[in-house]
Amino acid sequence: MADKPTSGEILGIPYNFERPSIGRMLSAYWQPGEGMLVEKPFGVGYTLNLANWRSWLVVLVAGGLLWQQEKGSSDDSEERADEPVEVIVDETDD
Repeated sequence: MADKPTSGEILGIPYNFERPSIGRMLSAYWQPGEGMLVEKPFGVGYTLNLANWRSWLVVLVAGGLLWQQEKGSSDDSEERADEPVEVIVDETDD
């Protein structure tokens, strides 16, 4: 039986299942001459290139949205616990 390739592309999407090394992991996330997205050092698809300023913008926006969501969900749960609930029952006969 032939050995299956551990890296390549399927339908234009890169994959790499070679055993990752520390050097390959670090160099994959910091590629100054490349664009915002680079091939993942292990797995399928792309990841952010932290040498590109646009990647940091994406990280900051995602972090801000996550912080806002967490802050909003904790504030809502505290307010709901203190407020009384009004229930209106409509008993009309047809």
